[in-house]
Amino acid sequence: MCGIVGYIGSRDVSTTLIAGLRLLEYRGYDSAGIAVAATGGEISMRKRAGRLANLEGVVGELPAGSVAGIAHTRWATHGAPTDLNAHPHMDEHGDIAIIHNGIIENFAELQRELLAGGHTLSSDVDTEVIAHLVEDAYQGDIRAAVAAVLPRLRGQWALVVMHRKEPGRIIAARREAPLAVGIGDGEQFLASDPVAILEHTNKIVFLRDGDLADLQRGGVTFYDAAGELLTPTIETITWDGAAARKEGYDHFMRKEMDEQPRALSAAMMGRVSSNGIAIGELDAITPALAAARAIEIVACGSAYYASLTAASLAERLLQLPVRVTVASEFRYDPPPLSSASLVIAVSQSGETADTLGAVRIAKSAGATVLAIVNAAGSSLTREADAVVLLQAGTEISVAATKSYTSQALVTMLVSLDLARRAGKLSAAEVRDWSAELLTIPAMASAALDASDALPDIARKYFGAKGFTFVSRGAGLATALEGALKLKELAYIHAEGIAAGEMKHGPISLLGADHPVVAVVLQSPVLPKLVSNLMESRARSAPVIAVLSGVGEWASFATDAVVIPAARHEIAALIATIPLQRFAYEMALLAGADIDQPKNLAKSVTVE
Repeated sequence: MCGIVGYIGSRDVSTTLIAGLRLLEYRGYDSAGIAVAATGGEISMRKRAGRLANLEGVVGELPAGSVAGIAHTRWATHGAPTDLNAHPHMDEHGDIAIIHNGIIENFAELQRELLAGGHTLSSDVDTEVIAHLVEDAYQGDIRAAVAAVLPRLRGQWALVVMHRKEPGRIIAARREAPLAVGIGDGEQFLASDPVAILEHTNKIVFLRDGDLADLQRGGVTFYDAAGELLTPTIETITWDGAAARKEGYDHFMRKEMDEQPRALSAAMMGRVSSNGIAIGELDAITPALAAARAIEIVACGSAYYASLTAASLAERLLQLPVRVTVASEFRYDPPPLSSASLVIAVSQSGETADTLGAVRIAKSAGATVLAIVNAAGSSLTREADAVVLLQAGTEISVAATKSYTSQALVTMLVSLDLARRAGKLSAAEVRDWSAELLTIPAMASAALDASDALPDIARKYFGAKGFTFVSRGAGLATALEGALKLKELAYIHAEGIAAGEMKHGPISLLGADHPVVAVVLQSPVLPKLVSNLMESRARSAPVIAVLSGVGEWASFATDAVVIPAARHEIAALIATIPLQRFAYEMALLAGADIDQPKNLAKSVTVE
């Protein structure tokens, strides 16, 4: 992990690569590096820990006139984030330069073999062993050498390799980590995410697991996992990458928060109308939907929280067991699965390693897999039996905002359409739902306006020891996501819990320096939630409430943000927006790096 860029052509190589890395900064990283190959074959390299600016300060030392190059932003998974451990890595002779996203699980075994064979390894990372293995395998053809080494590796990789004796080539390979080839006219590109190269080409080949690509200035040759020549699918990307620009905002996160009304509208386009709800993408698995006797939803992080409310709704409507499981747990302790299981995988990037692992377990057991994903062309879209795209547009900030609310909405739409198809919703009920769903973009706009009260509230409580986020019913998922946002962005400890659990331990934390943040929705459990909040006030804890459909609040809340009234599943989605703003304002006060929080990556492509 985390960002790869490669280039062969007549442009200034270093400039092209650094520009691509800037567009991948959103993925999160802690070091960066670059290697360029001169016409005569010499490979020159520079690496620096910290921000990309540190690398830019030494790129000018690289020789001019390079013909090819590779560059990387690293998010440390093996070895500390230091200059030495940054990518690229080379063999001891300086012949081979290599960049790798992923984890080599058998690196220790390979390292012992290399050391016994007389190799000298200089870094602490698993990637370096690949360079030395390629060195041993090289007999004049870098593609053949890489192809010979890949079967010896266990783990995940997106891999790019150059050799000093073949300066006009870059070899790329992929297994369970994203990598795309950009096809140009007399020039070729590589990137972890096409956003890094769309300025130059929109002709993209997404490598599949096991694929290998041989890039030369005049073209690219593709091979499958068996080493056979491959004619790939070249996709034309129709968006222009404008989403990767801040457009006057200080932070991508704030821009993407404000884009939520549009994103939510896009999520419903072609799926919700005044006449009802119908998701055409589900037609491809109609027989499997009819046969399903249990639904398993797998996701990680924000995507997990985004699925909770819809899962409860689906279970209530369908009268089938519906469970949401963290994908990292699911893949090693799966429930009983069969052809009567529907597995719904939810992921923004479509490259989340644990979610992909869970999907493969499900497929091997004969389950039908439905993907809810934002990134078209991602690994998840290729492995699923059916795909429902969020249509939220590119999300750059590491912290999920518009992708979270879009996931919450689309999982709800899927639940409702499954119920409609199963005859569990009458035509009148479907029309009632669709009428209210169509008001969501306007409600999101109103919630953004109401959130303007939060800078003052954040200043009032900045400095608190910690925060407890609470709700009941549909609002619990929102409380969990709100706590996560505060931790991610402002580095403040926060815990999300069901309010009824407060008196089973967490209430001991409460006091004047430990506020409660409550998601208070008009629902059957509202009186119970208010009682829990009164218990908090009795312990001197301030209560910051996000309110929907609730009138007088002064008796149980100290401060409040009022959002539109709606049925509680929809209100829970809208209530997320003020909590995003609260975390954003607290992060501003903390002086944190909002778009690239420390230790986090946008797409978690390793276990």
